[in-house]
Amino acid sequence: MPDEIYVSTDVEADGPIPGPNSMLSLGSVALRADGSLVDEFTVNLQPLEGAVPHARTMAWWEGFPEALAKARENPEDPAVAMKHYAKWLRKLPGRVVFVGQPAGYDFMWVYWYLLRFVGDSPFGHSALDVKTYAMAILKKPYRDCVKGALPPEWSTGLPHPHVALEDAREQGAMFCAMLRSNGVVDAGGGS
Repeated sequence: MPDEIYVSTDVEADGPIPGPNSMLSLGSVALRADGSLVDEFTVNLQPLEGAVPHARTMAWWEGFPEALAKARENPEDPAVAMKHYAKWLRKLPGRVVFVGQPAGYDFMWVYWYLLRFVGDSPFGHSALDVKTYAMAILKKPYRDCVKGALPPEWSTGLPHPHVALEDAREQGAMFCAMLRSNGVVDAGGGS
């Protein structure tokens, strides 16, 4: 059986839901369980036809003008970009597992865009949520598993600047540290 490839994914959007709002940027980092990098993918997307940015989301973006500007650089047609993304996923050397934080938000966007523009999803219809995994390892309530309350050995030192690819790197590294801590891979990197 081929190895699982953990695809840590982050999206940036101009509202809370796909369709009425648009995904601005998508970043994915493909990792093996030991944390070794397989590949990365990132793309900025043109707004959906007829979609309108959500006022509350855009007010939040006012606090991160550099990140919003980065998400608007060289946007591509989502119909073309999502086909490239699906092709990239299918070429990864293992079974892809979507990893998000929160997966409920990021996966919703990626799944919707894949179904709309590709017709299917290489991930199937499931995703792994980092916070839920932390809850299971720590045996703590879900709301107590915020980043600042997690064990220091899971901290990556990587930035989380609300730039899709950088955020995907940071959460992917943290997820792989969690896998090591939970005995999924040994400290030497083997699984």
